[in-house]
Amino acid sequence: DVQLQASGGGLVQAGGSLRLSCTASEFTFEGYVITWFRQAPGKEREGVSSINNSGGSTYYANSVKGRFTISSDNAKNTVYLQMNSLKPEDTAVYYCYAVRGPYEYWGQGTLVTVSS
Repeated sequence: DVQLQASGGGLVQAGGSLRLSCTASEFTFEGYVITWFRQAPGKEREGVSSINNSGGSTYYANSVKGRFTISSDNAKNTVYLQMNSLKPEDTAVYYCYAVRGPYEYWGQGTLVTVSS
């Protein structure tokens, strides 16, 4: 089965860092736009950051700009989300999503918990 595997979540204190990984199996990220979404309890899912794996352009939500960095390693078929200066409000389940034309895939979530 085609899958996206998200990993790297955990419990961290405010001000700490985590790096999330999103790895694809059965397809490569070439030509895809990969987005990290997050969903906090009782809140709607929101887009956090995207990378266009064709041209490398990136997008960040205002809430994470300057703290999060998205990158891709084509050799490992993996997209990373480096999260620094984490805040309690970053606590959420993080999902990766890949889309290219009619093809779209969701990864399972990985939980990030930031304690104050």
